[in-house]
Amino acid sequence: MKHPYLYYLLFVLALLFSFSVQAQRTTRRGKASFYSKKATGARTSSGERLHHDSLTCAHRSLPFGTRLKVTNLRNGKSVIVRVTDRGPHHRNRIIDLSYGAARELGMLSQGIAMVEVERVDKVKVPYREEAVETGLPEFEFDMAEVVPKFIKQNPIIIPKHPATVRPEKVKPVRNRKEDSQEGQKSRSAE
Repeated sequence: MKHPYLYYLLFVLALLFSFSVQAQRTTRRGKASFYSKKATGARTSSGERLHHDSLTCAHRSLPFGTRLKVTNLRNGKSVIVRVTDRGPHHRNRIIDLSYGAARELGMLSQGIAMVEVERVDKVKVPYREEAVETGLPEFEFDMAEVVPKFIKQNPIIIPKHPATVRPEKVKPVRNRKEDSQEGQKSRSAE
């Protein structure tokens, strides 16, 4: 044994590697609970508003936006949810589901159910992605009809080069007093 510490170092590295693989495992089993319908409209930790029909969940450590496949072990039903919140804040629970996700899993009458949570990376979502809330309204303008009418009513006049443009004669602006005096003169002349 020329280098006794080399074997010790290899053992420690193998041990650390096995723990890191377990920490990144993609499937966990445990208890799940769900949000009440009364929580609709509340802001989640990600900043989104919670809606009882959305397929979202709360997880303690996974990043926001992570997709998870949650399977109810009692009846075999499963649903894909998106992490939007932190929690659950109760011991022995691994995930909090939205009311809609709990309904899809058939666990509303149970309240708490044993589930299997699996991380799903590449999933084709069957619905349109929710847009990020900016607070600004979105407008769609059909410019194909508006622009031709505008151009017909107001033709485009391309100005000439400034050096070749001659100034037009401008009529002088008159006061109201002058207008009223001229009006009185024309009336008296009649």
